Amino acid sequence: MTAYHLASAGASVLMVDKARFPRDKPCGGGVTVRAANELPFSIDPVVEDVVDTFELRLRYGRSFSRGGQGTLCYMTQRRRLDHFLAQKAQEAGAEFRDGARVEFRDGSPYVDDISVEGGVIVAGDGVNGATPRAFGLGREYGHGVALEGNVPCSDIECIRYKGRLVLELGTVPGGYGWVFPKGDHVNLGVGGWESEGPRLREHLRRLCDAHGASFDELEELRGYRLPYRRAGSQLAKDNVLLVGDAAGLVDPLSGDGIYEAVVSARLAAEAILAGELDDYEGRVLARLTPLHTAGWVAKRAVDRFPRLTFAIARLPFAWPSVARIVRGELRDPRDERGLGRVPLKALGALGRAA
Repeated sequence: MTAYHLASAGASVLMVDKARFPRDKPCGGGVTVRAANELPFSIDPVVEDVVDTFELRLRYGRSFSRGGQGTLCYMTQRRRLDHFLAQKAQEAGAEFRDGARVEFRDGSPYVDDISVEGGVIVAGDGVNGATPRAFGLGREYGHGVALEGNVPCSDIECIRYKGRLVLELGTVPGGYGWVFPKGDHVNLGVGGWESEGPRLREHLRRLCDAHGASFDELEELRGYRLPYRRAGSQLAKDNVLLVGDAAGLVDPLSGDGIYEAVVSARLAAEAILAGELDDYEGRVLARLTPLHTAGWVAKRAVDRFPRLTFAIARLPFAWPSVARIVRGELRDPRDERGLGRVPLKALGALGRAA
């Protein structure tokens, strides 16, 4: 997306990836409305399901559903979404070299051993990317971990999940379980604190059992890390900017990084085009810190007091606030007014107590 915005404005852009596209990336593949609204074009060509209902369950038992007020999330697969975005960047004028090897020698980029001249380097190479380290950008991150797999519709009742996103609360310390509907399959996954890594397979097996799926027959089973940026971790240095997971920009509550990726991509492009690289970090933090601060508070509340949090989330006047956040209509939960502010304050009290 950074390449798209820059090329659309007439900049000369080289986009490089070590993988051949289309390539897959571990991810649940849910694009919230707030993330989709950040894009200057529709992603309809790669959308496989449209979610308008959230179903929250507590420890595979009690549950409630909320929705009926419009679209909340678009379901896609990262191999299709990322390829689509790369094609959009190329159509805008960016040059794309996939399957290429990048090295940095004395601060200069080399692509397949050929020196490349460039004014600015944007690192979007993910949680394990080497670019930040090459430029002395110490990534002071904490991490979460996740494990996911797919079940074809021939092995699970896909119609039960159509248009519905299921979250299992109180099942994984520091996280949750999820069931996401896709075109011809259902994606099941679990995520939590990094310390839960050795137990993720057990957590995912329990999720599969609860939804009538076979853990042993999951397809494309894969795990990955989620970077949680800590205060003081740099997003930029000299002519190098970090975006998305490379910058540790992941929502601490949901584990979603797509919204943060497209926001930081746009802000990076704006800073480059304006020649104001020094302003990039401040603008990113101003945009994302309110949501991430509230996310950490809510994450601690869910982790320490799952039953109370579940009860608060079940309140009828809690849902409109959640929907507004998911749609991007409420960027700072502290700005919520009326009855919607009551559950947010209660959740904040629980988080601080935790």
